Amino acid sequence: MADKLSIIGEEMKVIRRDLHKTPETGLNEHKTSNYIIEKLKKYGYTIERVAGTGVVAYKKGTALKKAIAFRADMDGLRVKEKTGVDYSSREDGMMHACGHDGHMAILLGLANYLSDFELNRDIVFLFQPAEEGPGGAEIIVREGVLKKYNVEYIFGLHILPDLEQGKIGVAPGPMMAQTGEFDIKITSKGGHGAMPHTAIDSIYIASQIINNYQSIISRNIEPIEGCVLTIGKIEGGRARNIIADNVRLEGTIRAFSTEVYNKIKERMAEINFGLEKMFNVNIDMEIEDMYPPVVNDYKLFEIFKDIFKDTVEIIKPMMISEDFSYYQREIPGLFFMLGSRNEKKGYIHPLHSCYFNFDEEILKIGLDAYLRICKYFGVISDY
Repeated sequence: MADKLSIIGEEMKVIRRDLHKTPETGLNEHKTSNYIIEKLKKYGYTIERVAGTGVVAYKKGTALKKAIAFRADMDGLRVKEKTGVDYSSREDGMMHACGHDGHMAILLGLANYLSDFELNRDIVFLFQPAEEGPGGAEIIVREGVLKKYNVEYIFGLHILPDLEQGKIGVAPGPMMAQTGEFDIKITSKGGHGAMPHTAIDSIYIASQIINNYQSIISRNIEPIEGCVLTIGKIEGGRARNIIADNVRLEGTIRAFSTEVYNKIKERMAEINFGLEKMFNVNIDMEIEDMYPPVVNDYKLFEIFKDIFKDTVEIIKPMMISEDFSYYQREIPGLFFMLGSRNEKKGYIHPLHSCYFNFDEEILKIGLDAYLRICKYFGVISDY
């Protein structure tokens, strides 16, 4: 089996580079989907298309046990690549800048390795579109894929350049944040800057919104709860001596629990209502709820920590988001990080950077992690 692992290790590099050349955005991953299907057919798997461009591969085990599933995301980003590598993106203005090419290569490597085994337990390989948006995981859950294949547990990983190469990072419970985006429009009465008493100043009211919103985190939320409310964009005003009659604000909310997230939204609405009455203006707010928080199952966390005691690092929860959370709302799941930071080789750039890249040796580490999980949960007897 060592020879097969070595061969698969090299094949994963080829797969990763093939996929890196042809990134596609969410729900448009047609070339990617066809490439994955071609590989899975070669390995002898039963295949189903899901969520438009998603792919599910399935293999039945001999024991009457529920399945375990592994997930890889498929989509790239609208980023113009500047890595300069010879396998750079061939698609102008698009790039695999978040490591999804690596995630797919690892999962195909797992499918390849297990293809020669008579499995003891059912296994599902889930290639999911649109993690970067609008959220392919929610579509897959809605289509009933987890129920159809009787999945008991689900696992996923993400390459992370904040974590040293060779390390595997995980956190118990909440690991990644729930997120939402909001747009606010203040509509008031403009006027001359020399006669403020005849106008209602939207810019001043915007400043009141910003100041009062910051009190939500410091005064309305329990201090031990992790959450963020950020206003990152303001537009308003036409000239230095004209009082603006409208201002727009845009921002984001992030929290590690849905309860805290909803509390922040409630307080924002209450503050807006109070300022409307105080200043006799209209404040319209739209909030788009994005992904729920990634919450790792505590039982799976303890198992995982024991399996990977030689390489595991317990990491702090992160304010970034991931739609893997939709699976975890349905069944127990565990999401972990695959360290890729390697300063000697220059792999230091953050996710979504036009310079992001990683040492392809980490693909073997990811495959090893998945195989250890397979052994523990009885998919295979030995590894």
